[in-house]
Amino acid sequence: MHAIVISKFGDPSVLELKHDLAVPTPSPGQVLVEIKAVGVNPLDADIRAGSKDFPVNLPHTPGFDGAGVVVDAPSSTRFKNGDRVYLAGALTGTYASHALAQENQVHPLPNNVTFSQGAGVFAAYSTAYRALVQKAKARPGQTVLVHGASGGVGIAAVQIAVALGLQVIGTASTKEGRDLVTQQGAHQLFNHRDSDYIGRVKLVTKDGAGVDIVIEVLADVNLVKDLDVIRVGGTVVVVGSRGEVDKLAPGLLMMKDATVIGFALHRSTPDEVAEQRAFIGAGLTNGSLRPIVAKEFALVDAPKAHEEILHGAHAGKIVLLP
Repeated sequence: MHAIVISKFGDPSVLELKHDLAVPTPSPGQVLVEIKAVGVNPLDADIRAGSKDFPVNLPHTPGFDGAGVVVDAPSSTRFKNGDRVYLAGALTGTYASHALAQENQVHPLPNNVTFSQGAGVFAAYSTAYRALVQKAKARPGQTVLVHGASGGVGIAAVQIAVALGLQVIGTASTKEGRDLVTQQGAHQLFNHRDSDYIGRVKLVTKDGAGVDIVIEVLADVNLVKDLDVIRVGGTVVVVGSRGEVDKLAPGLLMMKDATVIGFALHRSTPDEVAEQRAFIGAGLTNGSLRPIVAKEFALVDAPKAHEEILHGAHAGKIVLLP
């Protein structure tokens, strides 16, 4: 088989394609999947750079999002060879032609969902569902502000919020991104590069009181603004950050009687995971959840995909094709 292998931590150039690697052999309770598409996530880049929060042993094949076909499931009663599946994590990295997973990490991929779309299911939709429903306790009729709404998590959050009956306000920096988010059902869109966008968001909320929920993907930049736009008693769920927050006034948090919730997908309980998988599976099948693929790269171009995920102006999911 072939796979991307990291032998040392560093910039995207450390992502090297290796050939003629041994194909893993599944043990009872495991499933071997031939990978057709790989989802690229910001966390992959953090791990590649040597994140202390997510330590891995070297050499390391990255990736935990993917979709493909079962090729060996020795003890499974759920899967047989040829089944289309998506992965919610893996024992071996998904930046490869084959990946080994525990059976409970493997889930059916409906026929109406392509492999490239399936590669964008796990991290984005699990994060969005847990943030909105399991953390913020979203209810129909509430208003949610989704930052970075044209990204993988953002699109998932918009689609889930619309399906649940929320009023959805999104932010995106490009017209292409805002048009895409509008197509997913968002009710209002703003450019987060405009200096006055927070004031304009408040104006479109009921009585100008602000939003009930904020899904925050870049807390180091936006958290202070979130506490301005949140209504009294509202909730900010921090699903992403790339630094520290300056000039955060705790008094504003107190006066708003607001809640700021930290988030880590891998902290999901087994019951939460089962709920996520059930909701996502139903949404994929009935078409209310529709992963959007922004760009596809060959596996050998994984370094370009990492540059894109960190610095590109894409709308949707970045995917590798083994």
